[in-house]
Amino acid sequence: MSPVDPSRRALLQGRVWHEPVIRPPWSAHEGAFTQLCTRCSECIKACETQVIVPGDGGFPEIDFSLGECTFCQACVHACPEPVFANSEAVPAWNNVATIEESCLGIHGTYCKNCGEVCEISAIRFTFNAHRVPEPCVDSEACNGCGACVQFCPVQAVKVMPKALAGLGNEGERHG
Repeated sequence: MSPVDPSRRALLQGRVWHEPVIRPPWSAHEGAFTQLCTRCSECIKACETQVIVPGDGGFPEIDFSLGECTFCQACVHACPEPVFANSEAVPAWNNVATIEESCLGIHGTYCKNCGEVCEISAIRFTFNAHRVPEPCVDSEACNGCGACVQFCPVQAVKVMPKALAGLGNEGERHG
């Protein structure tokens, strides 16, 4: 079976852009993942927070609108195929939260939901004279767990690979 190319699939479905797919933590790179994964759903069943769902083609992906990843490694241990890296040797993933322009704080409405649920304090707020606090993600501190996503009332918080967020591997960034 050949690997699934998400860009090609999006184009065939009439979409030019597709949201980046977040695979379970410690997953192999996309090509290897889609080639090795048998779509048995064992990782989906094992997920303690139920954020792993069947995605395009039945391949497991993360849906942060349902909750956060706790990095419990249940998905890694449940998988019968070699689609996961040694979870003790490598980071879970290289993802980071981003704040989009639709954020209430950016538009002058007081909201700190994302920062209040961030246990590692990776979302901080800047206070400006005569304005409400605006969120800023510390990409070095953010582990990409997605806890902040489901609590945003306007869905302005997204989790994506650092490379797509324009961060490389360092720096702070607004949305």
